[in-house]
Amino acid sequence: MNNDRIEGAWHQFKGKVKEQWGKLTDDDLDVIDGKRDQLLGRIQERHGITKDEAEKQFADWHGRNPSQFFEHV
Repeated sequence: MNNDRIEGAWHQFKGKVKEQWGKLTDDDLDVIDGKRDQLLGRIQERHGITKDEAEKQFADWHGRNPSQFFEHV
């Protein structure tokens, strides 16, 4: 996949993330930049939930929105 397609896919994916977790900002997503652990931390922080709850929400959401982003390292 070339860089333009990857960048386009990331922008589309960011939109889906913002639909699910509306308190995340564009700046948050720029910092996250495809890093799963960063996303989970920001979800916790912005939505005031526990790490376990953030992981559960992410797993449920990711099951409905599979992609190459945010794979376990």
